[in-house]
Amino acid sequence: MLGKLYAKWMFAWETVLTTRDQNRVERPLEWGFEYLAEFGGDAAAARIAAGEITPLDAMVELNQRIAETPHSFFDYTTPTDFRIEMRHPELHPTNVRPETLEQEREYQRQAEVGELRKEPFLRFTSPVRTPYPENDVVNARWYEAQGSRAQGPGPRKPKQAMIVMPQWNADAISHNVFGSLFNSFGVSVLRLSKPYHDVRRPAELERSDYAVSSNVGRTIAACRQAVVDIRSCIDWLEAQGYEQIGVLGTSLGSCYAFIAAAMDPRLRVCAFNHASTWFGDVVWTGQSTRHIHASFEHAGLTQDDVRKMFVAISPMAYMEQYAANPKRTLVIYAPYDLTFIKELSLDVLKNFDKHHVDYIAKMLPCGHYTTGETPYKYIDGWYIGSFVWGTFRKLAAEALSAKAS
Repeated sequence: MLGKLYAKWMFAWETVLTTRDQNRVERPLEWGFEYLAEFGGDAAAARIAAGEITPLDAMVELNQRIAETPHSFFDYTTPTDFRIEMRHPELHPTNVRPETLEQEREYQRQAEVGELRKEPFLRFTSPVRTPYPENDVVNARWYEAQGSRAQGPGPRKPKQAMIVMPQWNADAISHNVFGSLFNSFGVSVLRLSKPYHDVRRPAELERSDYAVSSNVGRTIAACRQAVVDIRSCIDWLEAQGYEQIGVLGTSLGSCYAFIAAAMDPRLRVCAFNHASTWFGDVVWTGQSTRHIHASFEHAGLTQDDVRKMFVAISPMAYMEQYAANPKRTLVIYAPYDLTFIKELSLDVLKNFDKHHVDYIAKMLPCGHYTTGETPYKYIDGWYIGSFVWGTFRKLAAEALSAKAS
């Protein structure tokens, strides 16, 4: 009885949190083949124009080709313009609630009168280009751990770093707490702004809609850009002498982080804060994407259609690649999640078992949005922090033992 009452309360709370923002916009279906031009999008558009194939079938075929040869899609050329810029932190909110807008104005006021300190940001041009210049400048707040530059005599602990990828529609300060948390373990942090998020968001948007939307090709291309940006950050970290690198992804960030880890064996520590197997199933079943679901449903698409046309950016498509290289993995899921429903998260664990992935799973007694509420955010932080601390400690010990032998 108490369990049913708790579930009812939690689902109600989760629904309030997922429906309080009134600026989610339903847009009509767009196939967006132009965003995938160099991977067959132009050819597909030509076949559609000639009446040889339907847009849905063409998009499904394109996804299948990408999933079969993913490195041709997710590989890249390392940027040459890495630089650290000192910038005032900004909020870049994705909602228009009065209290949030007031918080943004306070950030601006503090910067104008000199009360807000400038902080270091890694900036570079993304190897993946889009029609939006602001989106193509990658932005990652840099939290360098004290002592990471020290080079004392004798065996040296490997330099360690985490790349942090927040959730969809995160503002610019979301997940910054992990910078100071991981720094306390001696782990440096790059908190990465995802494509179309915060300072990378095009001026015409209130929300980070172009990262996930009813424009199919653009959504797929945004994932490609995010994965390439993560891998570019690894290149920069290695150039700074970092030897052991991990990634933390939350929600949409966990999808990006998973695919990056599947494509790049340099990511040895992986924490997925909410996870799912199929991108399209999240779009179809999640409360957060109900406006996108409506667009697809109004266009006559089914859940099976949507799953197939997002295969190329689904973690399930790259499970074998993920399992092929040694890494340690944390998966956090929530049984009252209305965005990444429990069945999809459990499917991740089932497939990790099938592919013999080295992982641990933790369950939060809440939902997706309530993870950010008290007391659940502290439980979540404990799970993530203890995993990152323990895993990097073990990796460092292994590295020092290998050097001594």
